[in-house]
Amino acid sequence: MRSIWAFTWGALVGVLGGLIGLGGAEFRLPVLISIFNYRTLPAIIINLIVSLVTVTCSFVFRSGVIGIENVVAHFAIIINILAGSLIGSYIGVSYATRINERILNRVVVIFLVLLSFVLIGHNFIFSVGSLQLPSLLRISIGFVAGIVIGIFSSMLGVAGGELIIPTVILLFAVDIKLAGSLSLAISIPTIMMGLFKFRSQQRLQEVKSEQKFIVFMASGSILGAFIGSNLLNYVSSSLLYLILGTILLLSAFKLAKHKPAR
Repeated sequence: MRSIWAFTWGALVGVLGGLIGLGGAEFRLPVLISIFNYRTLPAIIINLIVSLVTVTCSFVFRSGVIGIENVVAHFAIIINILAGSLIGSYIGVSYATRINERILNRVVVIFLVLLSFVLIGHNFIFSVGSLQLPSLLRISIGFVAGIVIGIFSSMLGVAGGELIIPTVILLFAVDIKLAGSLSLAISIPTIMMGLFKFRSQQRLQEVKSEQKFIVFMASGSILGAFIGSNLLNYVSSSLLYLILGTILLLSAFKLAKHKPAR
């Protein structure tokens, strides 16, 4: 039954990856901690592993809708933010493995609340349009933003899509659906860097016994990513962001009530 629920939750969250361009980790993390009762750090590692599967499959599935040539045409944007995110991802693991679990749990809650407001207020954020900045300053801001995104990615086990998408739209005036695919392209190597750092610290051993659970959740994510990608042209992004932002806020409150294992 646990495996079935892992598959089901993986599929539900995976839909977000295909539909919006997210790894869905922000929604998966409260599920891993509050429903499946994982401690925060193991949950973060499992989250990263499943997120890697989700964003990779979402990128492949979405390419048929968005067009891989459109992604390649904006390769410079990917490199700009990715250069910073790889550095941030490497740094973030050190914080995740050293920080007290109760404090880490609070950081996760704050992060979820902030992201919920980003999602709920997306109409205002995206209506502002791109920032009119000199090219060098725009590139510099993109690099710094990448570092921050990378830190959160490996520290909290997320792909960082909710941060990448607004960054790409505001800095480079990219359409939201294309920004989602660019976000996935940036997230894949960022997550891999985080997992590599966890592996170098031998932290992956902590979830070795959960291989069956991870396989079922990852399999569900693949199905969800496929479904989400095929819904891309049929769902209103505005309504979807409002719903997801509300769910994310509720998830944060639920996680805030969860007491980490001593």
